[in-house]
Amino acid sequence: MKVNKPKFWDLKKPNYISYLLLPFTLPIIINNFFLRLKKNIKNNNIKTICVGNIYVGGTGKTPLTIKLNQILNKLNFKTATVKKFYKEQIDEQKLLTSKSKLYCKKKRVDALKNALEDNVDIAIFDDGLQDPFLDYDLSFVCFNSVNWIGNGFLIPSGPLREKLKSIYKYDAIFLNGNEEDNSEIKNSIKKIDTNMKIFETYYKPINIHKFNIKDNYLIFSGIGSPNSFKKTLLKNNFKIIKEMIFPDHHQYTNKDIEKIKLLAIDLDAKVITTEKDYIKISQQNSNNIDFLEIGLVIKKEDELINFMRSKI
Repeated sequence: MKVNKPKFWDLKKPNYISYLLLPFTLPIIINNFFLRLKKNIKNNNIKTICVGNIYVGGTGKTPLTIKLNQILNKLNFKTATVKKFYKEQIDEQKLLTSKSKLYCKKKRVDALKNALEDNVDIAIFDDGLQDPFLDYDLSFVCFNSVNWIGNGFLIPSGPLREKLKSIYKYDAIFLNGNEEDNSEIKNSIKKIDTNMKIFETYYKPINIHKFNIKDNYLIFSGIGSPNSFKKTLLKNNFKIIKEMIFPDHHQYTNKDIEKIKLLAIDLDAKVITTEKDYIKISQQNSNNIDFLEIGLVIKKEDELINFMRSKI
């Protein structure tokens, strides 16, 4: 059974629960130590980019993976996306399949071999920074610009897989979200690595023309950062009168959808969700439910292109 991320993880400062759980972060610290000692495999016959995170939860990895795939395709590279197979992450796998050529295996190394056999120039990994078997040509770390690093503690005291100071190991950081001012976050990054490349993005609705913003809306989502979805809608003047949040990667049952639709009728509201959630809803249940298709816009995209060219 999936559960929602603990709310205390994203407090700006650790609370007493975080401190009580500190001894249980020891396995993460030990694991990270041995990962640093391990020599990863490098395949010189294909270029690799990893889009990952050190924060558990929604940081915009998949939208960024899709965007990078689009950019590199326009530059005439033969690209593909790679994702480790997880049964509970069918939603992301379906989304990547609809937007790119996806190689998905239980081991990322095997997926990379398949891409190599198909003469792919660049493989873009959605997640995998903590994979002990691969050495990437480029490693990008994603953060949600709203949640940032939460309370700054390691799992289970907080939402981090690695301490923030570990970012020096990676090539660039992406701050994904709709925050207007990331100066405080950027200052924190520069204190660790003054030369770290930082790219900012924001989400832009692609199919907004199909919606009437004068209507009332019930929204629901089962994603890592539901607040980003809501903020995107509010920024575009949607009138949200009810929000329903499910655990990340939630698999919707007929009962879930029936409950959503009945509540929408009671509220005289239209129903809208994310594209990632919509693809998990069966065709017979999808009537009267719309999804917001969102594109990721990278500020200073030309600078990113030049940076990637210099590395690959």
